[in-house]
Amino acid sequence: MTLIAAAATLLLILDPFGNIVMFNAILSRVPAPRRRRVMIREALIAYGILMTFLLVGGHILKFLGLEQSSLSLAGGIMLFMIAIGMVFPKSGMNVGQDSGDDEPFIVPLATPLIAGPSGMAFLLLLASQHPDRVFDWMLAVTMACVVSTAVLIAGERMMGWMGARGMRAVERLMGMILTLVAVQMMLNGISLYWKTLNAAN
Repeated sequence: MTLIAAAATLLLILDPFGNIVMFNAILSRVPAPRRRRVMIREALIAYGILMTFLLVGGHILKFLGLEQSSLSLAGGIMLFMIAIGMVFPKSGMNVGQDSGDDEPFIVPLATPLIAGPSGMAFLLLLASQHPDRVFDWMLAVTMACVVSTAVLIAGERMMGWMGARGMRAVERLMGMILTLVAVQMMLNGISLYWKTLNAAN
């Protein structure tokens, strides 16, 4: 996988267009001048979480005794579930804050909305398959997070330009693309597992 492909795939996983509505709903009670600072802070926290998983991903795999085939299959299944949710979004999701706090911290913006389990699994897969290209993957994470943050910050204007239907159309298009990526990851996992079985025999 190339650097650009990794960054684009991670950007699809982060799903900034799908998170725009969620972010604006959760931050509705935060004063408008402070919303941008809160978004940048949460994006930086999410960036740190993703980078940590990238850098220690190989050690986690070794410690847990996981193989690339199982990780590829699991990551593909998770991505497929995320993609299906993007193409067929659930209605009536409660995005309010039960705690009553006006300003969220780490949860739910930084994680799981930005740095979710699917993104972490994808980075673990990259780190395990190509440990010699860690610098490339670090750059891919940086690129994806910068674009995602820019989209989220511009979210209010984008909602005004495109409207609710336009935003749903973009999210569904990204979901269809992510579905293809998920299927390919599952096929790669099956292929790796088949090769392992043949080598054992």
